[in-house]
Amino acid sequence: MEKRNLTCIVCPMGCSLEVELENGMVRSVTGNSCPRGAEYAKNECTHPTRVLTTTVKVVDGKRPLASVKSAGAIPKELLFEAMKTINCLSVPAPVELGQVLLTDLCGSGIPLVATGSVEKTED
Repeated sequence: MEKRNLTCIVCPMGCSLEVELENGMVRSVTGNSCPRGAEYAKNECTHPTRVLTTTVKVVDGKRPLASVKSAGAIPKELLFEAMKTINCLSVPAPVELGQVLLTDLCGSGIPLVATGSVEKTED
């Protein structure tokens, strides 16, 4: 039997969770003050995901970078591959808030969207 200690990040309570695993399967979760904490612990131990927040290069923009994030959580094991993809990406100005810059980030089915706007430079 394996035990893992986690801090729940679902809400501001920050509950200290203890997860018991057997053969990679969650047997119990304790320490959570709501059902969301138990669900978080199960997902974190069996298939962790993260929302990726970063920047993308902008061509001919008033700023060289646009802030972006994945529209949903992607599998944690894809984070480095996603960053390699994003680091090779450059988008033309203007960039609008909410604009989809990639429709499928590394096969996750999750789009990459702009979280800020960048105007085009004046000619």
